[in-house]
Amino acid sequence: MDLGINNKVALVTAASQGLGKASAIELAKEGVKLAICSRDEEKIKKAANDIKELTNSDVFCIQADLSNKEDIDNLVSHVEKELGNIDILVNNTGGPKAGYFDELDDSDWVKTFESTFLSAVRVTRKVIPSMKKNRWGRITNISSISAKQPIDNLILSNGVRMSVHGWSKTLSNQLAEHNVLINNVCPGFTHTERVDGIIKHQAEASKKTEEEIINSIASDIPAKRVGKAEELAALVAFLSSDKSSYITGQSIAVDGGVSGLPI
Repeated sequence: MDLGINNKVALVTAASQGLGKASAIELAKEGVKLAICSRDEEKIKKAANDIKELTNSDVFCIQADLSNKEDIDNLVSHVEKELGNIDILVNNTGGPKAGYFDELDDSDWVKTFESTFLSAVRVTRKVIPSMKKNRWGRITNISSISAKQPIDNLILSNGVRMSVHGWSKTLSNQLAEHNVLINNVCPGFTHTERVDGIIKHQAEASKKTEEEIINSIASDIPAKRVGKAEELAALVAFLSSDKSSYITGQSIAVDGGVSGLPI
């Protein structure tokens, strides 16, 4: 399927690994002019080289801390100078730390708000004017199934990601007439470097094998397996395209059927 985004300018944030990198790869395969960022300069350079090798596409990479407004301003300015106005934005950040309510203090909530919520608001604010002027724009927020079905020990994610959904739904109503569409994608348990690290930690703590931990997790998923990053990335690419022209304000789960089950 031709998604109709060849030569569109796409920015994927926090794309040095995991779902951000997978989404960047899918977009590069579609022929976009790709920009990626991460707060780790060495990792984002490596990711750019990986994507070039996989897709034979040029990739512009830049270091940026998404919790810092000046870094975001600098990020968008450099991408526009290098590639042109941004047509496609994929807002992504690293997941908030795990923990229960009584284990967290104000600084944890403020840090999560800045990195998960304000980062999306700030980058989006920078790209909307040109999208509206060009009457074409696609914004996709990589969220989590925790925004649809809270996960017990991820209260930071549960709380702040719901705020992203409320903000983006409201904004989608204001932008739709300009052909600027905004949606959320909600991954469930998916193989990424972060999740694989969690599995390894759980295995060591419980004296079980990693395979046993994965099988235990998969047993609670209707699809009976853990997801792949490229499965989420395929949806991101579709929502970034001409083919998604009547989809906006939605939060779509990619979770093997978990959401919607009784809690």
